[in-house]
Amino acid sequence: MAAREVAAPEAGSPKPIAKAEQPFFYGGQAVIEGVMMRGKRHYAVAVRLPTTKEIVVDRGELKAQIYVNPIWKLPFVRGLALIGEQLHLGMKSLIWSANMNASGKDIVIGKKEITGSVAFAGVFALVLFLGLPLLLASFAVQHSGSFQFVLIEGIIRVGLVLGYLAAIALLPDVKRVFQYHGAEHKTINAFESGWPLDVPSVRRASTLHPRCGTGFLIVVMVVSVVVFSIVAIFHPNWFWIIASRVLAIPVIAGVGFESIRFMARHRRNPVIRVLLLPVLGTQLLTTREPSDDMMEVAICAFNSAREGEEATAGAAA
Repeated sequence: MAAREVAAPEAGSPKPIAKAEQPFFYGGQAVIEGVMMRGKRHYAVAVRLPTTKEIVVDRGELKAQIYVNPIWKLPFVRGLALIGEQLHLGMKSLIWSANMNASGKDIVIGKKEITGSVAFAGVFALVLFLGLPLLLASFAVQHSGSFQFVLIEGIIRVGLVLGYLAAIALLPDVKRVFQYHGAEHKTINAFESGWPLDVPSVRRASTLHPRCGTGFLIVVMVVSVVVFSIVAIFHPNWFWIIASRVLAIPVIAGVGFESIRFMARHRRNPVIRVLLLPVLGTQLLTTREPSDDMMEVAICAFNSAREGEEATAGAAA
């Protein structure tokens, strides 16, 4: 079980690992008044309590098959693993952060409530980002099995996603989550640059990162246009058009993940830099400059996740 700690590790500890020695790309996620950081075998969630303003940490080991079975590490399969991870670890971290922020208010937010909210959001997303583009494209293009239809559908979907992100960013609570998202990116960028993990160093890092989930969405939407264009060659009827949008999800997720992973590894290449522009530009909608206390939370989460990784490495040595 995950251990609960109060009080954060010192901001500059432990010492950063040299870039060449880094065996794993750390990832993360903004939660309610905090940040989750994920290592290869361990994760940590750090949250600042609304009452005492202290940082509390929940960390644990990743033991589920989706994290340890080598099948889920295979190219193109790991894109599906990423989606599963978001549903498992992302929800778990969100529940914990919500309960930490509700502490002292006689409110307990359980898995049932979060699952219901996520299910509702999933249905809403399918209707808005899958059903509505198909409907609007059918009004614009008569031949639903054509490349023109797929292109219009894709443009509408991108417009809806960007418009939705821009709209929710106006909400004060969402803006704070986006600030923690920026703190997560800054911390990982500082680590990957070999800088000390303290607030002054993290502050000068970028809020944009090539492996961001927002950028992944954009890559997925581009890949979907390519995949659905191949489907359009066979001039499918409406049943197969809708079915293809659902059945192709594993393929699109796999290709999208490998694409963004490749671009992240070769980000210094001039051509890749150009391709990354929309990936990074979209993150301007979902990240904001964090305050110093938000960066402290992100650094704490990152160091806590790393401590678990280093402890495991030390035990194996």
